[in-house]
Amino acid sequence: MNRDIPLGPRNVRSQDDIPPDTLSTPTKEDTRFRDASVSSTLPRMLIVDDDISLGRFLSREFSRKDFIVDVRNDGESISADLKASAYDLLILDLNLPRMDGMAVMRQVRVSHPGMPILVLTARNRTQDLVAALEQGADDFLIKPFSLLELSARIKALLRRISTPAASSSKAGGLVMNREDHWVMRGERRIDLTSREFTLLEYLMNNVGKTVSRKTLMQDVWNIPFDPSTNIVDVYMKYLRDKIDLEGEPKLIRTVRGVGYVLSND
Repeated sequence: MNRDIPLGPRNVRSQDDIPPDTLSTPTKEDTRFRDASVSSTLPRMLIVDDDISLGRFLSREFSRKDFIVDVRNDGESISADLKASAYDLLILDLNLPRMDGMAVMRQVRVSHPGMPILVLTARNRTQDLVAALEQGADDFLIKPFSLLELSARIKALLRRISTPAASSSKAGGLVMNREDHWVMRGERRIDLTSREFTLLEYLMNNVGKTVSRKTLMQDVWNIPFDPSTNIVDVYMKYLRDKIDLEGEPKLIRTVRGVGYVLSND
């Protein structure tokens, strides 16, 4: 490793996989304000972390990767930012002063249901991961972390929202409107949380196909399969309770020992 390369903050796991030029001191050319016409086309990221040095480090690195980056150090201060700017991504710590990350996620999921949220935290317990995903996180990365891995996860989240999708679709007797975030079964409107909506969308995209718990954890929750957690089964029950009311044909079926299928009947 080149010892002349200044190391990043303690929360960045390894600098060996980061090109030396991305760790050098930024020049005036790097830090000057971009032309407004160029800035308007760049993805905008909001980082909320009480570690000031880490926030500065990430701001510098992603600004050099052609992001517009804003950094805040507590959860309460971001409400005005979210109202004033259209962000493409939120990177959120859970251990925040004034308002913790879980409370921030609950608010963001109400005001900006489609905004990708990547949780970046030192909490490493499975229950913390599950709780964050249940509150609406799209991805979860534990500190200390690799900058390369963080960059890859951010790219994956942005690809997901940039991929054009039909504003509405029909499958399995359901009608889904992605733009306005509603689902209808016949004349009945079904209100879903962000995670329930994403899960149902995945089933509708694979209508008639059996999808395993492992596949759902990887593709809907973006986490490796963990046989010790029942998060998929819990959310399937939430979804069934709303989709399949008593007396209605069951649309979501369990394939024992395999997974679930949305019927196309």
